[in-house]
Amino acid sequence: MRSRTRIKMCGLTREKDVIAGVDVGLDALGFIFHDRSPRNVYPDFVRAIVSKIPPFINCVGVFVDRDREEVEEIVEYCGLSHAQLHGSETPKYCERIERFAAPCHVVKGFRVSDTSRKDEFTPYDDLVHGYLLDTYVKGSPGGTGSSFDWSIIQRLDLQRPMILAGGLNPENVVEAISTVAPFGVDVNSGVEVEPGIKDHESLAEFVGRVRQADTGKF
Repeated sequence: MRSRTRIKMCGLTREKDVIAGVDVGLDALGFIFHDRSPRNVYPDFVRAIVSKIPPFINCVGVFVDRDREEVEEIVEYCGLSHAQLHGSETPKYCERIERFAAPCHVVKGFRVSDTSRKDEFTPYDDLVHGYLLDTYVKGSPGGTGSSFDWSIIQRLDLQRPMILAGGLNPENVVEAISTVAPFGVDVNSGVEVEPGIKDHESLAEFVGRVRQADTGKF
């Protein structure tokens, strides 16, 4: 049996969706701190939610080229376990978050396209806990609802655990896991009725499909 695929749901804006995520056994909950996102949330809301989360569920803050000190302040104030960085953050930036925002860890997001290269990742190998791969769409830092060519991943020869994102939904997640064997999967728009509003039935179906992929029982 393959190891269990971890599941993160991102773009949470409502407490009822957080509760639904906890109830179906998610490993991580993602909150986006980016003014241009329709799923943008604010620290007071996230702090109140995080204080109610049961043990052993990770709470992730998603940031895009935000001032490092602001990220550290939000991480500490909200009690986040991970900072997911989706912009052009440098290796040094990531290293400082890892060092000074402890016990928070960094997941570095990359937007993947046909031109993606291994040497884009290598400088981060010793400085972050994992890589999140999303779909490259010009002008968008992520959350586009589109998938990319998963065959690109093999040539990247990633040296850190990989979380697959980009257009995942209940219909394609089994194929994604079978093809890529990621450490984790990250779902957002694939279980929504509109940006920031999660469909609980779709979420439960998504989680069920991931578990089917892990056991090979369909």
